[in-house]
Amino acid sequence: MIHEVDEVLKGLIGGGALAGSGIEVSFDVPTRDWAARRNAPVVNAYLYDIREDVSRRQRGRTALRDDRDIVVRRRRPPRWFRLSYLVTAWTKTPQDEHRLLSAALATLLPHELLAAHQLPEALGRLGLAVPVTVGVIQSEARSLAEIWAALGGELKPSLDVTVTVPFPAFPDYDAGPPVTEGAVVRVHGADGGPPRSAERAHRPGQVAAARTAHEQAAARRTEQP
Repeated sequence: MIHEVDEVLKGLIGGGALAGSGIEVSFDVPTRDWAARRNAPVVNAYLYDIREDVSRRQRGRTALRDDRDIVVRRRRPPRWFRLSYLVTAWTKTPQDEHRLLSAALATLLPHELLAAHQLPEALGRLGLAVPVTVGVIQSEARSLAEIWAALGGELKPSLDVTVTVPFPAFPDYDAGPPVTEGAVVRVHGADGGPPRSAERAHRPGQVAAARTAHEQAAARRTEQP
């Protein structure tokens, strides 16, 4: 999943204001040695922190249905993780770096929420939107000073970009076979004798039809002035 988030972020940064510029988007660790080898402008997105967003954690199971609306599998809710990137620009002059950062910021700001159809297949099939925050450092994240000290470099202007993504919680479980026979009611005498009335039964389809009719009637009552 992480490499797919890289793909999404690369497409966002490389598009918009930077589209057609030929500016490379790199995910390398921006150490001193790496910076010394650069001979062309580049925007670097360094993944420096991976942390679960525990406020989004859910319990239980979710039902997966087929095209007949029959439950075929059960799945645990996904776990959400915050992927934090340090986005920096590398050129020969600070002014050019500021221009690149400005272009990256202008490109990222409109994308505060990525819909499922904007995501790669493995992420998109979950059907969940993915939030993107720019310039908001998470309270639990490492400080910029700590990051640059670990990288052995000097502090540079940067954008803190956080993508909060769902990671599937495996495994899925096969659901039992669908119910084809409904409840059956038999009324016996107090002495345990034979039933006093005919057997009464219903099928799941009848229950579904009755529920739909009840919901439609309730909706009509709500619409009435």
